[in-house]
Amino acid sequence: MNSAAVVNDQLTLRVLGTSVTLLEMLRVRAEQDLGIKIEYMLRSVEDAQRIAVMHPESYDLYDQWFHNIDFVWPARAIQPLEIKRLTWWDEVNALAKTGTLNTDGVLADGSVPSQRLYVQRDLHLGSQPSDHISMLPLTHNADSFAYHVDRLPAALQGAEESWGWLLHPALTGQVALQEDAAMGGLDAALAMQGAGLARFANTGNLTLEEIDVLTQALSRLNRHGHFAAFWATQEQACDLIENRQVEVQSLWAPIYFRHHFHQRGYKMAHPREGYRAWYGGMSLSRCATGRIKDAAYAYLNWWQSGWPGAVMARQGYYISNPERSRAHLSTAEWDFWYGGKPAAEMLYDAWGAPLIPEGESRDGGSYEQRMSHIAVWNSVMDEHNYLTRRWQDFLRS
Repeated sequence: MNSAAVVNDQLTLRVLGTSVTLLEMLRVRAEQDLGIKIEYMLRSVEDAQRIAVMHPESYDLYDQWFHNIDFVWPARAIQPLEIKRLTWWDEVNALAKTGTLNTDGVLADGSVPSQRLYVQRDLHLGSQPSDHISMLPLTHNADSFAYHVDRLPAALQGAEESWGWLLHPALTGQVALQEDAAMGGLDAALAMQGAGLARFANTGNLTLEEIDVLTQALSRLNRHGHFAAFWATQEQACDLIENRQVEVQSLWAPIYFRHHFHQRGYKMAHPREGYRAWYGGMSLSRCATGRIKDAAYAYLNWWQSGWPGAVMARQGYYISNPERSRAHLSTAEWDFWYGGKPAAEMLYDAWGAPLIPEGESRDGGSYEQRMSHIAVWNSVMDEHNYLTRRWQDFLRS
């Protein structure tokens, strides 16, 4: 990458985002490879979103998720990306471009990335291919919940894994949910359906009436002590893994894998209903021009150059052009993270600590199997504000 370096000691590229993907080792390596200074502006999800919408002059790139596009694009906080300047665009696989990995695949509910990817002539976003995109698709994954296998109630032992477990009476007082209304609401909606307590027309876009059904049921459960905790940060979720009271909790991959090697018998579920999936990437501030804009494109291309994708793999995440990262992973790593095969040897995380013991297989199988088993994408519902208010009522109940 040094041959393509944007050499300017005075230039600083500001990247706004969260600790989910903006790792310090990536920032350091990018500075070395690109010859520029890079500043990571780490914020909470909510703060990053607010800054992205209201202060586009304060950042150059916004590391976000596709469902957040529904906030920043209407505000004209970001500018279209030119596909011709994206070195490895042709290697981006079909999931981001069409919504599924298979030509005959059915689109899941929620904010499908492909439906807000391409910039149309009238500047609206859609799935019709064009020369410009709203954000460069990068990191993605399918999330579910985790549980202690050997501490499952008798009623659930041997049963097919289901989101409905989060609401099962046998787990009263032992369940933790995400505090965030957008993602926690989707987990809860999947749980309601899995438990046979409700049926929603579109899990990723509930109506006012459906939001009432969901939050009223959750409030009743909360008043009866069903939920042990609600977590807002990865650190809080990590603490709950060690909490003997919490047996089942919705979870993100890095949190799960961070404790995985030392917490045997703690398993990530492959729910029969499907995963809650998300797709992240980066968008360009409308204020980025000149050499800053050149540096931003260099950084975007660097993210797809192979090594960053390998670092993401060791977090349990996927990259949009996985074949380029294959050379930066051992055969055993590729076979485990992408191939769905048992680990042929001990696998290590990005910092060199033991992570996956020999012989273990990833939940849900291969990349194709996991990302073809999506129930809903993270989304911003039409009634997002109403959901947020009712969700807060539930948390306080």
